[in-house]
Amino acid sequence: MLQRPKEGRVSSLHVKLLAAQVIGVIPARYASTRFPGKPLALIAGKPLIQHVVERCQQASSLSEVIVATDDPRIREVARRFCRVEMTSPNHPSGSDRVAEVANRRACNAVVNIQGDEPLIEPAVIDAVVAALNQAEMSTAATQIRDRKELDNSNVVKVIVNSSGRALYFSRRTIPYVRDAASRSLEEQLAAFPFLKHLGIYGYRRETLLRLVQWPVSPLEQAEKLEQLRALENGIAIAVAQVDYDGVGVDVPDDVERVEALLKR
Repeated sequence: MLQRPKEGRVSSLHVKLLAAQVIGVIPARYASTRFPGKPLALIAGKPLIQHVVERCQQASSLSEVIVATDDPRIREVARRFCRVEMTSPNHPSGSDRVAEVANRRACNAVVNIQGDEPLIEPAVIDAVVAALNQAEMSTAATQIRDRKELDNSNVVKVIVNSSGRALYFSRRTIPYVRDAASRSLEEQLAAFPFLKHLGIYGYRRETLLRLVQWPVSPLEQAEKLEQLRALENGIAIAVAQVDYDGVGVDVPDDVERVEALLKR
């Protein structure tokens, strides 16, 4: 289900970085095992990547939105509606692609935005930027309400401390609620506000450039979650809690689902 972020929570923050130069970077690859050419797939008459860009351009915290790609086909389409930066084809992750752009751009902070979420809420981006006032790195999370997501390893969970900073991310269900462990998934959801991590990241520029230089950490290797590299190296991650649940395009069948949501 798609929900709007908590507007009051976002607007009440004292956002120092909104006055700084914060760029939004959308990594976009043409090659995809499950959906080749996905960024250029038409959704309601527009390429997927254009939907994402237009949503990002509505965020008040971003001074510019950039598509980072290694494919000339994506460049030719995306340059019609935003700046495009060509990047190396050898990057192991989207973060490395974003870092290449940040390394040659004058900015104070960078937001790494997934290129397959055409319904991303601008207020979620603003909340992630606002959270950079409390830490070198930030992200977003939302409460899990669907029991199917609770024990799904593709749904990453996060636990936070009283200051709103991440303690840990895992593909396992965390924390382990001992008193409810033997109960149904519905009862476990009622027993604790489990949080689902949303795949958007904010970085102070120098933090991102340091992060991609470090080797893959043991926990990152174990969970296959690159944000754990930051935690293992002592980088605090502020977590903005929002009432938005992402709707991604992973396979061709998702196009029809997103078009229906857009019509709604």
